[in-house]
Amino acid sequence: MSTYPGLTYAEIRGYRPLLLDLHVPATASAESPVPFVVWMHGGAFWSGDRRCLPSNLAPNAVFDTLVTAGIAAATIDYRFSGEARYPAQLEDVRAAVRYLRSHAATWGLDPARVGVWGESSGGLLGALAALAPVDEADALQHPPVTAAVTWCSPTELVRLRHFSAVSGLLGVGDDALEAAAAQASPVTHVSSDAPPFLIMHGDADGTVPLEQAELLHEALLGVGARSTLVTVKGAGHVFQGHPDAQQLVNQAVAFFAHEFAS
Repeated sequence: MSTYPGLTYAEIRGYRPLLLDLHVPATASAESPVPFVVWMHGGAFWSGDRRCLPSNLAPNAVFDTLVTAGIAAATIDYRFSGEARYPAQLEDVRAAVRYLRSHAATWGLDPARVGVWGESSGGLLGALAALAPVDEADALQHPPVTAAVTWCSPTELVRLRHFSAVSGLLGVGDDALEAAAAQASPVTHVSSDAPPFLIMHGDADGTVPLEQAELLHEALLGVGARSTLVTVKGAGHVFQGHPDAQQLVNQAVAFFAHEFAS
């Protein structure tokens, strides 16, 4: 495996440089490119670190498991709600994917096989990157992603709009909050050409209700898209209390491997 830490993927005037770390299988080359997955950390949109996984996982467990399966892994910064309001965070995720695609030959990546995976608030951003429309003029710069995984993520912010993390992300007054929350909700943007989703959520999650996973799953199925919902029994937020969180990592990586091979 080769690791490239601290790559600057975006420099936006007035903000800190946005960095990513890239982990690439040893087999990757320009002649034999590998798919890649972009990971978004959680933290209620106002905190978190691209280098840190949930505490119930071993360090680098997500990235190492992907690389072992022959898939490159990128873990990215994005602007927090104290730095910029939505849709800045979605723009950052898309900028990271665009950067990796544009430099794919450098690291032996396949720009046509791209996954997004995030936990909690990071999963919402990944789902939006997979679902939210782009302006027609930008469409060539943002080809569809291949597959998406969400872990314990909010998906319908209208019901959560008065939570401080959500209202802080949106940064609008009460009169505009519902409309802004709808625009920032993955469920608003589902369509029949959505990529396949694996939605994983603990049924004892006291931070983001299981209902949020069910809403996205049902919306995707309702338009004829593919979605698999995995309810993790007895698990709290980001699967706290689950006896083998690595098994959930393995399940997500197997999903990506299957979709990239299809």
